[in-house]
Amino acid sequence: MNRHLQPYRQNLLLRASYSLIAPLYDIVIERAMRVARRRSLAALPVDAGKRVLVSGAGTGLDLPLLPSLHHYTALDFNAAMLARARPRAAGLEVSFVLGDSMALPFADAQFDHVVLHLIVAVVPQPRHCLAEAARVLKPGGCIILFDKFLQPGQHAPLRRVLNGLSRHFATRMDVVFEEVLSATPELELVSDTPMLAYGWFRAIVLRKVGA
Repeated sequence: MNRHLQPYRQNLLLRASYSLIAPLYDIVIERAMRVARRRSLAALPVDAGKRVLVSGAGTGLDLPLLPSLHHYTALDFNAAMLARARPRAAGLEVSFVLGDSMALPFADAQFDHVVLHLIVAVVPQPRHCLAEAARVLKPGGCIILFDKFLQPGQHAPLRRVLNGLSRHFATRMDVVFEEVLSATPELELVSDTPMLAYGWFRAIVLRKVGA
């Protein structure tokens, strides 16, 4: 995939909608997801400083929950979201980057760990998002993922119907994690924990295999 194409630019409605909802995003999402975010981020090591990419950082709701010993790169495709994220980085070493989670502007194997919170099931091309996270991850590093996924074979007719509209301005509701993971064989599943909404939201840890 040509990383200079920036696939998100193909969906102007999605970009515009996130600019509009940036001020409301925290009100809707922050309290409902805080505990689940904290539990997911507990997978980050606390024994030595590492380079950590927060891909799809949004308004920075993860930032106050992160251990301070690491160096973070917070990336999002929306400038309005990043502007709200910056004040939340107090006490952290963070570089903010305007870029695309489906076409990351980084060389291969640059990060020790990658955080993907509520982004894989948001972007138009989930497989590209996970594949790009794997590409920039060092062998042995982990991807810490928190998102909503359908189970393999789950019909969920209402979610699939709503997805026809929601995918254009907010999020997808039809993503099956196992299908996304199957396209990235260099990643192995470490853990998969149901979190919210009867297991619709899951905390997943993946490790990149290889020397």
